[in-house]
Amino acid sequence: MAHESLNDAAVSAADHGKDHQDGNAHGSLAALTLGSIGVVYGDIGTSPLYALRESLVHTSHAGAIADTEIIGIVSLLLWALFLTVTVKYVLFLMRADNKGEGGTLALMALARNAYPKAAGPIFLLGIIGASLFSGDAIITPAISVLSAVEGLKIVTPFFDPYVIPITMAILITLFAVQSRGTGDVATFFGPVMLVWFVSLGVMGVSHIGDAPRIFYAFNPLNGLTFLANHGMIGFLVLGSVFLAVTGAEALYADMGHFGRRPIQIAWFVLILPSLVLNYLGQGALLLSDPSAIENPFFLSAPDWARLPLVLLATLATVIASQATITGAFSLARQAIQLGLLPRLEIQHTSSTQEGQIFIPRVNRILLIGVLLLVLMFKSSSALASAYGIAVTASLVVDSCLAFVVVWKLWRWPLWGALTLTASFLCIELAFFSANLVKFFEGGYAPVFVGASVVIIMWTWTRGTRLLEEKTRRDSIPVRDLIRMLEKSKPTRVTGTAIFLTSDPEVAPTALMHNLKHNKVLHERVFVISVKTEPVPRVAPQNRYELERISDDFTKVTLHFGFMESPRVPVALATMRKEGLKFDIMTTSFFLGRRTLKTSAHSGMPLWQDRLFVSLSKQSANATDFFSIPSDRVVELGAQVAV
Repeated sequence: MAHESLNDAAVSAADHGKDHQDGNAHGSLAALTLGSIGVVYGDIGTSPLYALRESLVHTSHAGAIADTEIIGIVSLLLWALFLTVTVKYVLFLMRADNKGEGGTLALMALARNAYPKAAGPIFLLGIIGASLFSGDAIITPAISVLSAVEGLKIVTPFFDPYVIPITMAILITLFAVQSRGTGDVATFFGPVMLVWFVSLGVMGVSHIGDAPRIFYAFNPLNGLTFLANHGMIGFLVLGSVFLAVTGAEALYADMGHFGRRPIQIAWFVLILPSLVLNYLGQGALLLSDPSAIENPFFLSAPDWARLPLVLLATLATVIASQATITGAFSLARQAIQLGLLPRLEIQHTSSTQEGQIFIPRVNRILLIGVLLLVLMFKSSSALASAYGIAVTASLVVDSCLAFVVVWKLWRWPLWGALTLTASFLCIELAFFSANLVKFFEGGYAPVFVGASVVIIMWTWTRGTRLLEEKTRRDSIPVRDLIRMLEKSKPTRVTGTAIFLTSDPEVAPTALMHNLKHNKVLHERVFVISVKTEPVPRVAPQNRYELERISDDFTKVTLHFGFMESPRVPVALATMRKEGLKFDIMTTSFFLGRRTLKTSAHSGMPLWQDRLFVSLSKQSANATDFFSIPSDRVVELGAQVAV
């Protein structure tokens, strides 16, 4: 059966004007819209907790804050939302879907198909973008939960010494329950965040009347004038203004879960109006009462509502953190499927939703990183200095990949594609430059995490390629082996043997060991390789290819999308339904287990050799990764020098 060609991914994206109605986005429009409110907008929805406050810090150091400064900064916040989120992501980038899926890796796959000549640089951009997300995934839970719990200090100073312990307890609990899955909890995400956004809007409206001149913030000239008149201070403020749009990439990354229309409806009907009203309200409060600069968000609420608001904010930040954590799991699985990371153990937490997964090692690494950040920075204001570099850089990566898609796939003229993406890049590079100033104040944290992930992915892909080349040199082609077996016939036994291999053209190591040590061969032999396609999901009818290479040898290639789990038995069941005759109870799976050791002639530096060997030890058992019944598996090991 012919498999789906690589260019098929481009076909769906070329029809970018259509709404995504397939994939995971099942359900009524209202239900999907409510779900998107709970999952997609958690990060950007909790930005009002700290965005305006941190933007004002630089101007307050110079003394009293002038009305023009408050209006100018609020103007910058609003136009950041209008241009970066609304225009780039909601109206433009969400049209560049890869079989209905979004996100940096999905966009990378789309761009590689559209422009194969630049596949290498595009692949590198995708790796960098995915790595930068990991830095964001560690900071978001820390700054979000910490900023919410800090509201307790506004209620009463009694809680001041307990902010850090309470924050850490919440975070530990959050990560501890990840193994249970998010299905049950997710049903509460939408309603809670709906209440949160309504509260944001009500709080804003209650204060706009204090100083109606805050509406001047809608004039972008006020923001530009502020930047022009304040020189370096304005440049530093720009780095904090970006906090208002962190989480913008989630709109695109989660498109496959909810579909384009629900996410867009939620943004225009609820999210954007609530955020705009809240920033206007905080600005009006500061115009009428400059002393509220201590925490304009919580001081926007009346005294009686502050404790409930702290509790609601804590729930909202936990939800924002949850969305980031599950996003990290999904991204890790995509990276594994694309061969960027070793096979890590992936647990499915839902029998009905493919996307609900739990990766224990990723969960532990995230928890350790988040707790270290809380202990190192101790306040959301300090953490704000660490926030921004990784996120702005990931936005730049998205724009560069989008340029390729617009130019080569959508077939815009070069000048049009350059003009469009350059307009986005001008804003994003300004944000990126402003955030670079914060590198030594904490911005090094996400950069270090992202760089570490890039090195890990580079090492794993490089080591895997060298190992495959070495294995191919030392192996016998399958067809040559068949001719040898025809001359020197081994003992044949009944049943079916399945040998999994990464290279179907050469004889699997497990097959050679079985012949060497057991001196037997089953009457039917299947050599199966699993191939990950640069599309999110492969249709069931395109799941496999069969090639009969002799009377008793059959080569099978199974095709999975990079957002699917490669469940081999399920694919075999599909093949059986379509006429392939074999009995799973008389079938044995033969897997090769390699123990790697460093070599002086590997082609990589010694440190990279050691890192690659260490990464290989973290790799999950192939039996579990491919969901093969353990009582049907025979493992044959070998020691290999890298």
